Amino acid sequence: MEHQALVIALVGVLGIGAQWIAWRTGLPAIVLMLAAGFLAGPILNIFDPEVAFGELLEPIVGIGVALILFEGGLSLDFRELNKYGNAVWRLVILGVPIGWLLGSLASFYVAGLVWPVAILFAGILVVTGPTVVMPLLRQSSVEARPAGILKWEAIVNDPIGALCAVMAYEYFRLSADGSTLVEVVPPLIIAALVSGVIGYAAARAIAFTFPRGLVPEYLKVPVLLVTVIGVFVGCNMIEHEAGLLAVTVMGIALANMHVASLRSIHPFKQNIAVLLVSGIFILLSASLDFEELQQFQWRFGLFLLALLFIVRPATILLSLLGSKIPWNERLFLAWIAPRGIVLVAISGLFALRMADLGFADGSVLIGLSFAVVVTTILAHGFTINIVAKWLGIKGAERPGLVVVGSTPWTIALAKQMDELGTPTLIVDTSWSRLKPARQAGLQTYHGEILNEATEHNLDLGPYQVLVAATENEAYNTLVCSEFAPEIGTDKVYQLGELDDDDDHRALPRSLRGRALFASGWGVDEVAEKTGEGWVFRKTKLSEEFDVDAAREKLPNAANMLLLIRPSGNLRFFTHASVPEPEAGDTIVSFSPPRESGEMREKRAKRDAENGNGNGNARPEPG
Repeated sequence: MEHQALVIALVGVLGIGAQWIAWRTGLPAIVLMLAAGFLAGPILNIFDPEVAFGELLEPIVGIGVALILFEGGLSLDFRELNKYGNAVWRLVILGVPIGWLLGSLASFYVAGLVWPVAILFAGILVVTGPTVVMPLLRQSSVEARPAGILKWEAIVNDPIGALCAVMAYEYFRLSADGSTLVEVVPPLIIAALVSGVIGYAAARAIAFTFPRGLVPEYLKVPVLLVTVIGVFVGCNMIEHEAGLLAVTVMGIALANMHVASLRSIHPFKQNIAVLLVSGIFILLSASLDFEELQQFQWRFGLFLLALLFIVRPATILLSLLGSKIPWNERLFLAWIAPRGIVLVAISGLFALRMADLGFADGSVLIGLSFAVVVTTILAHGFTINIVAKWLGIKGAERPGLVVVGSTPWTIALAKQMDELGTPTLIVDTSWSRLKPARQAGLQTYHGEILNEATEHNLDLGPYQVLVAATENEAYNTLVCSEFAPEIGTDKVYQLGELDDDDDHRALPRSLRGRALFASGWGVDEVAEKTGEGWVFRKTKLSEEFDVDAAREKLPNAANMLLLIRPSGNLRFFTHASVPEPEAGDTIVSFSPPRESGEMREKRAKRDAENGNGNGNARPEPG
């Protein structure tokens, strides 16, 4: 018992630790998790999942895969396919069969797998996986259309690959006792239909009970998780692995029923997905042994090359033949196809099942799936920027800024950021308030950023920082609290920092974004100073001209707002944190207007008459 608890703790530490290191370094998380599990398992023999969990390992992995597929189904909102639907559906309707056929041929003739294992494995290979594709796209800044097609192909094909594997496995399982095709296929179709109906019915039940208050808020997440597991196990009792189909249908159905109360569980849902992905990946990689790795033959290497240079390119080019997608984008899509956790998890699940059916090659699926994952991630992860640049589809390479609220102050800020090469988008609900921004040639979006439709009409992927600066501080807080889980609490900012001790109406700090300006200036202060002629100024730092020299050059009243690293990353000066400026950084400050010599003389004379003196005055910026 204590040994199992220790293994569970180690799996959590290794999985989440690998995810954290990936976040800090930018390395692919899935490769680090593979290395961590491999070190803990076959190399150092710290633990063996099969010994620790015994017969429980298979149901643990099965339930984990079911929850991952359900979470993936929740991401498939058909409304978001409007922009790229034609290309995505081509990759599903045409691409899946083509990819399955070509992958089966490559698995049999090149990798040397027996036909049943080759067909099952090729069915899983049609997935690409949003858990790998989306981080890759965030790091590479590809143009919107090819990035959108890759994203939605991964989301849609993720459950389809699992279903292909289920159908193949069920066929070979039922035909193993000598049953004919006519005897095998009809029960399989009936079981699939029944499982789909059960999954849809469960989604309808959730959509009916949650909005009507029949389930209290604190029980919604537990009820949802228990329902998913119950549907998975119940459908598996009807037909082996039919539960994967049922939970996938349940997730897709819920995503398209637009249950408003499900929005509150999204952060927890994402946390569960991260934990499951980390845990399953560590368990499977730790389960590898050297005997399985020694089965990796030279022909498996040729299979990987065939997968990269024949199967994927042929699948994309044949599927998009005659479409309106430009050829440079088709070639890009033909190259990029990293595989991830779903491939490994489902391969690990069916490897045991195929071995039980007497197919010896089933045991090599885990090792081969890891080889596919590592090869595709390394090949595509290290070349995506090069290929995108070569094909002319690179998007904005610098992190963008979203500004909520169109005011004279935000328009001036957007102009300054635009001049510095930072993509900036101003969002406002008023068309008339956006007019000055449009006249200035700035990028704008007319609509309510909190509206659910905005999620489908506005791609916020290129924007990594949000500033809420409308004239309503409560609304600014609402915007920050809504986007903090998605963007990060350290990347949402708003004007003003009210003190609870000074104002009983102050909003809780836990809901607010970080305060713009270390002084905590609010909406009224910046509006007043903008009316007085205050402006944004930029100051480039160097080895000779450091931040202290920059402060000396600015007026006493000036406030440093942010600095821009040479990479384009933004760091704000707030009451809670002050970045450390370095040579090469550009500081953006909000400063009083420059005074002419005559104005300075008049101010000095007035100060002298009032007895104020100006000994502390610093020179105005030149």
